[in-house]
Amino acid sequence: MRLTKLIIPTALLALYAGAAFAKPVTYVCDPTHTHPSFSTDHFGGLSVWRGVFRKTSCTIVLDRKAKTGTVHVTVQTASDDFGESQLNKDARGAQILDVAKYPTATYVGRLADFKNGSPTRVLGTFTLHGVTRPLTLIIRHFECKEVVFFHQYRCGADAYAEFNRADYGISYGKAFGFKMWVRLHIQVEAVRQG
Repeated sequence: MRLTKLIIPTALLALYAGAAFAKPVTYVCDPTHTHPSFSTDHFGGLSVWRGVFRKTSCTIVLDRKAKTGTVHVTVQTASDDFGESQLNKDARGAQILDVAKYPTATYVGRLADFKNGSPTRVLGTFTLHGVTRPLTLIIRHFECKEVVFFHQYRCGADAYAEFNRADYGISYGKAFGFKMWVRLHIQVEAVRQG
């Protein structure tokens, strides 16, 4: 009888602790370890331009037990960096990113297709140049762990997507044979809050 009295409260306590642990957790991206990079065609296959956005903020809410979560990313479009100052300036102009009119690009999505506790895709919408369209990110790698060096618990991911920039009203170069594809390669590390 005493054993039963002890087992029931212990089991209830374990269930309560499990439920508390399963709550969604918020992570905020570390801007020094989060870099959306991109590549795009130059002169119809002559070469490939590559660059990175230097200023990005994002929030991730993750519930691994429920296999759910959300992602919200904001990119400062004027932070583009091709590694060449004139090209950076040209890309920020009215014919391409038009950063004066559209200072940010955003991505909002939900984590999906969990395998072994980790999402493998993000189903969402991407807003660029004032146009919002569906865009799915494929997550190639996702991991969460305590990083002793920073004294923080972090989640990190490597993801990619491809889109047609003309769909977003950015068709500069098309008359010269430029192909319209853009490939995104996103590395991110986010720090658990609380």
